[in-house]
Order: sequence, then C-alpha cells, then structure tokens
Amino acid sequence: MKRMLNESLIEIDIVSLQMAMESGALSSEDCVRWYLDRIEQFNPKLKAVLEVNPDAIAIAKALDAERRERGSRGPLHGIPILLKDNIDTDDRMHTSAGSIALAKHHAPADSAVSAQLRAAGTIFLGKANMTEWANFMSSSMWAGYSSRGGLTLNPYGPGELFVGGSSSGSGAAVAANLCTAAIGTETSGSIISPSSQNALVGIKPTIGLISRTGIIPITHSQDSAGPMTRTVRDAAILLGAMTAADPEDEATQEQGRKAYTDYTAFLDANGLQGARIGVPRHYYEELGDARMVIIERAITLCRERGAIVVDPVSLPCENAKWDWDVMRFEFKKGLNHYLAKAGPGASIRTLDELIAYNEANRDVALKYGQDTLIWSNETSGTLTEPEYADSLRLNREVSRDQGIDYAIRVYQLDALLFLGNEEGLDLSARAGYPVITVPGGYAETGIIAEGGYTTKGPQGITFVGTAYSEPTLFRLAYAYEQASKYRFAPPDPV
Repeated sequence: MKRMLNESLIEIDIVSLQMAMESGALSSEDCVRWYLDRIEQFNPKLKAVLEVNPDAIAIAKALDAERRERGSRGPLHGIPILLKDNIDTDDRMHTSAGSIALAKHHAPADSAVSAQLRAAGTIFLGKANMTEWANFMSSSMWAGYSSRGGLTLNPYGPGELFVGGSSSGSGAAVAANLCTAAIGTETSGSIISPSSQNALVGIKPTIGLISRTGIIPITHSQDSAGPMTRTVRDAAILLGAMTAADPEDEATQEQGRKAYTDYTAFLDANGLQGARIGVPRHYYEELGDARMVIIERAITLCRERGAIVVDPVSLPCENAKWDWDVMRFEFKKGLNHYLAKAGPGASIRTLDELIAYNEANRDVALKYGQDTLIWSNETSGTLTEPEYADSLRLNREVSRDQGIDYAIRVYQLDALLFLGNEEGLDLSARAGYPVITVPGGYAETGIIAEGGYTTKGPQGITFVGTAYSEPTLFRLAYAYEQASKYRFAPPDPV
C-alpha cells in the first residue's frame, strides 16, 4: 500500500486527488499520513517545515466522514497544504515568522486567509519555515534562514542551489512533495523567487485581492499572500478560495476591485494565441548565458503558440533611483499593531521589545544581526514622516505610470515577460500589481551568488500585468505551461 501511494501521489495535483477521493481509491487520511511520513523522512535534511499540525489526521478523518455523509465541499475538500509561518491559525500550531521570540505564540484567531481555506475544506499539515521576519531583520541574512527553523535547502541541489526567499520553506516543501500545495507571502519577490528556484507555479496577486488580516506584516502597501503549487490549475483553484473581501483590510474594500471565486474558468491551452507580450530587455542584461538561453526559448515558444511578441519594450523607469523607505516606515507600525493583538505565548509586544529580546538571546537569535530591525525602529511608527510620503508616491507613480501601466498602454500589451525574480519584478511589488511564474527549465551553469550559491538550477518564466489582471495572467501561464511542461520532481534528498 505504501509503495502504491508513493508511486501515485508524487507530483499529484488537486484535481487528481479529488477524483481519487471521490472514487474511494484514496482517503484524505491516507494522503495526510503519506505526506507526514515524507516530512518525517526528508524534512531533517531540507528544513522546509517548522512544525506539523498535531490534529491533521483527526481533521482528515472528519473530512472523510463528511464526504461520505454529505458530499464534498468543493475542489479543496480534504487537500493537505502547508502555510508559511507568518500566517495565523487558531489551532495548536504556532505563528512565529521564524523567530524564537514567537516560538511559543498561539494566534488568537485564524487569519482571514486561513479561515477561508478551512471553510473550503483544506487541511493544514503544518507551518513552513521562512526567512525570519520575511527577510526584514538583517541586511546579511541568508534567504531561507530562521532562528527557529535553521536554513531551508533547495531540494534540487541542497546546499548548492539558491532556495529563494522568504517563502523558502513553502517552496522547498511543495517541490519535494511534502504537501500538495502551500501558501506563501510576498512583499517583493518572496513568492516568485522560491517558486522560480524550485520549479513551481507561484502567484502574487494584486494588493487588495486577498486579505492580510492575521498575517505578520512588512508593509501594507505591498504585502500579499498567494498560492505556491506544482501546476497552474492548482494555483487557480487555491486563489479562488482566498478572495473574499474583508472589512478589516481596507485594500479589499477599494473601488474597482475585481475578484473571482473560480479562476480555473480562465485557463486556456491556446491562451497565447493573439496575446501581446512585451520583452523588457533592459532587465535581461545580467542574466548570463545559460539563463539567457531559457528566456530566449520562452520568447520563441510564445511566438510559436501565436503570441505577438513586442521586442524590445523600453520603460521610462528603467534607470529610476529607488529607496526602501516605504518598507522601513510601514514595518514598525504594522508589526507593533500585530504584536499588540498577539495571542498567548508571545514573548514580545513591540518592535522595541523584539530588538531587546534578540539582544538578550543573541547566541541563538542574532546569527546575522538585526540591523534592519534597528533601522526600522528609528522611525516614529506613525507614518507621518515626509520621507515616507515621498517614497510611497515615488513607488506608485514610477512603477505604474513610468513602468507597467506605461508599457501596457503604449505597446498595447497583455503582459510583460521576465525570467524568474530578476530586477524588474520589483516594479510589480512597488505598484501592487499581480505577477505569476511557471517552470521554465533548468540552467546547467551559473555564476556564484551571495552565500556561495549559484544562479544555476530551476528557472521560472514570469508574466507581469496591471491591476487585477489575474485572469489574463492565468490564461498566459497555463498556455505556456501546457506547451512547455518543464516541471520535474527533484530526487528525494539523501
């Protein structure tokens, strides 16, 4: 039985799982036990999962009984997923952002996203490791490291290949088949980067599409949760279950918001036919030979599938001088607000207290220091500084009016095309616009990057659009995925 499950569940998608459960060939309990076994076997090497849900099997049994008695709730009924460790859950698991300061913290309630996914019937297998404080702690911290969980490794080359951050554990776990899918969060690149590096599909949606209530923040101007999966269809299924408006998150109440509960309706294998795709070559200049081959192959595939490729596309913002003041100022206010409402077990209630806690426990808490936390703490926490207002205005005007919206309007594009999480992807983050990446191939060579990792390995093909263009991005990504089929499972770690 175990061998049969191993052969049938590796790389399985949500639709196939549902079919197996509906037919009686597989139960949710079987599936959960199989994933928990894999986590026990392979997570000590990868360090992708911080903790497992002690109630996961009991929840699976209850959902199996519900299916037999009343039928399925929908496509996510009984599906086991992981949540990034900055997403609140009202259960026996902890929410810590990877920090030992919150290692015993129990959130007082589900995040809005967790509540929506629970209602859809998903099972939370556990919490995924992440770069501590979503990599807003230290300027020298390695992606994937947390004081609570250690360093997450890329299953395609543990210790050699870059794992991406900060949703590192989510990416490594989905890639290594430790769960069916995972939810990550992104401020700038934290879903797209690990998805690209781990041959996954990842989508960061438009700011305002998904509630951020109950998610440990960096910046309300850029933060969003999003699915990390092995297929575009799985990402579409998960996103549709997460889009309920939330009165506690003003961004989800904004006029012009376009949300759907079923993004699978936009999946079209011929979706590249007639699509206008822009090639911003300025952002390809430092890719290196092996990765240039991958992006050029993607451009060729898009043309062969009927896309109108506009090459090159030039953006007025290409040489813009950016700063990080929006993140610096918003982090303190947002974190203090979150910690003030934290549940039992939290050792800290303010950013001041976090910095002091880390200093008092520096032997375990400060492997990479905390200069970024200190930098943010120098602000008032009130968002009244002129520098903050100037930075926010620069981000939005330049990334939109001189960047993405300019390109979409002037070149009449459906989307811009990038490789992985390269420099240009920060435009979408600052604009608050959606981005999706799909597996694009494997670079056999690369340059040595920070931390001794190389830029070789899995590479994502990334589509960027304007506000609430998720339907278009899903259409393009699905067509590209179906035409290319570059996703492959990594070997089980030794």
